[in-house]
Amino acid sequence: MRHAGMILRRAHPPKTEPARSARRRGRPMFWLRFLALRAVLVMLGSVAIYGVVNPPHTWTMVGAARQHPLTPREWTRLADIAPVMRRAVVAAEDANFCSHWGFDMVEIRKVVASGSSRGASTITQQTAKNAFLWQTRSWPRKAAETILTPQIEALWSKARILEVYLNLAEFGPGIFGIHAAARDHFGTTPDRLTPVQAARLAAVLPNPRQRSPSGPSARSRAILDGAETIARDGRAARF
Repeated sequence: MRHAGMILRRAHPPKTEPARSARRRGRPMFWLRFLALRAVLVMLGSVAIYGVVNPPHTWTMVGAARQHPLTPREWTRLADIAPVMRRAVVAAEDANFCSHWGFDMVEIRKVVASGSSRGASTITQQTAKNAFLWQTRSWPRKAAETILTPQIEALWSKARILEVYLNLAEFGPGIFGIHAAARDHFGTTPDRLTPVQAARLAAVLPNPRQRSPSGPSARSRAILDGAETIARDGRAARF
């Protein structure tokens, strides 16, 4: 019996210090994976909610309110926004909007090949940033944007993406959304914007706090031409 007990003890040796150390080292990775999964699920739930519920307020608006008073804004359905405005913003910000899955790999390759510092953000990426995140550039924000973008493309239609984008984009200091932009800049409503007005509004989007839609520019003229091309080639049928 004594001999059998010795055999049993040898078959189940006591846990060594290296084994306990390995287990302790594995705990941080377990919690990191757990928190990462929870974050992805929270993002997925938020994207699903905003697919049918209009975002009421954003972190960008909170930050802007510290510098400029926010003008009254009103949500405008995509159907109530002039088609020329929809085409102008696509021509200005994301000509391949209808064909990509959230990331424009063609434009990204061009930027990498040229060594340019300009961005290649799509309307979907900008919508993810405007609706859920903040404007300050950082790796955490870019990582979150990279996770949110394909989720938005998977759960929203192109029309919904463009509607949210146009209602959250900043068109001037404290001027958020196409309704406020049409009213404050041109004294009109989104459904009555002319092609020239639409092109001028789209032209300010890269830098709305420094640019003004009050006069023509080379960029607005190029956007006007691009919008007409989109109307002719049928891309606008998706939005």
